[in-house]
Amino acid sequence: MEVVGMRHPGGHYHQHQHQQAVSAAVAMVASSSGSRRVPFLNVFAATREVTFPLRAMRTVAFAISSLVSFIPVWKLYLPGYWLSKSGLDFGYRLFGQSKSPSGAAAATAVAVKAYNEVNDPLVRRGLAQIAQVLGAPLCTGSVVTERRVCSFVNSRKQTMFTQSWIPASTESMKGLVILLHGLNEHSGRYAYFASQLNAEGYGVFGMDWSGHGGSDGLHGYVESLDQVVQDTKLYMKQVTSDYPNVPVFIFGHSTGGAIALKTSVLASDETMLKGVVLTSPAVRVKPSHPIVAALAPIFSILLPRYQFKGAARSGATVSRDPMALVAKYSDPLVYTGPVRIRTGTEILRLGAFLTKNLEKVTTPFLVMHGSHDQVTDPDGSRELYSRASSLHKDIQIYDGLLHDLLFEYEKDEIIQDIIRWLDSRLQL
Repeated sequence: MEVVGMRHPGGHYHQHQHQQAVSAAVAMVASSSGSRRVPFLNVFAATREVTFPLRAMRTVAFAISSLVSFIPVWKLYLPGYWLSKSGLDFGYRLFGQSKSPSGAAAATAVAVKAYNEVNDPLVRRGLAQIAQVLGAPLCTGSVVTERRVCSFVNSRKQTMFTQSWIPASTESMKGLVILLHGLNEHSGRYAYFASQLNAEGYGVFGMDWSGHGGSDGLHGYVESLDQVVQDTKLYMKQVTSDYPNVPVFIFGHSTGGAIALKTSVLASDETMLKGVVLTSPAVRVKPSHPIVAALAPIFSILLPRYQFKGAARSGATVSRDPMALVAKYSDPLVYTGPVRIRTGTEILRLGAFLTKNLEKVTTPFLVMHGSHDQVTDPDGSRELYSRASSLHKDIQIYDGLLHDLLFEYEKDEIIQDIIRWLDSRLQL
């Protein structure tokens, strides 16, 4: 079952048909092959199956993006809005009717990659509403998951995209898990993880950061991770108001783990948190060169959105499962461009804060890391475990595993380790 809606000040959800919400929300593929405003999309409008190699499609998409980049953004805004409003409906039909789902997914991915030059968050928000884009199951076996797609407006007037996976029987829900994804990805990638937690009686609530997934902001750009922390605290408050007296946990991956840690340190009411689960947290983050650390704060003010190609990690080996890599880096909602200067600076700043304040971590936590992680340092997790003041803390280092633990071959084993830890916290 799937419902969508906008969160109102009173804390209630306005729910309606999923397909109506998708049609009224936004989109990126025009169904009319006669469009003069976005002519390059005629190819997709006239094609039900796409068989071009992925590399060739990306080349075409980037070529289109280069041409679009010379056009003033203001001239693209109105046709962009028209494009987003008219196209998701087509994308939705494409997935439902295409004889080749992988071809349809590829067409959608290319269209979004090309249109990212305009960076219209409405496009991403519309895509995020369609679970089929990522091919993630909403139910596993006999476990029925109700997926709710909602949003809220933060203090900066940005619309934040959220989605939750709720067990069929909310009366027996024994815990709430606030999910914080990693840098450049989005909450929808964790649908399988959420379904496994649902099977054990946990509700999962994911929020896309600003500039990520379906939330407002330039794709891949984070103006301030402190703002993400504030958004997380606001979202937690909203979730707990809907489900009072239910124990709360935070799950964070990579930079999301660092955000979870800072949220727990700054939480005004730490008793509301039963614990924090961290996978591959970005605790010990170091610049590639000392001069980068010295110049980053300056350039983050002068050229905050500039893409620093020297820091690009597109295609980084984050899993030993090749299918997981293909799924991640062909996902239209995953940002694969070079790191933007302000975003990189914020990661360094958050890492420096945590390094100085690890002793202030008092919330119970479980930290998990792959010994062969090439993105974040496993020694950072060891340092967290050693220095944190938490009375209840556990660490698990998985020999030979890489960065995206929940997308490794051993993901089911790791998920069960997480569930056992959550259950143990509820028994105390």
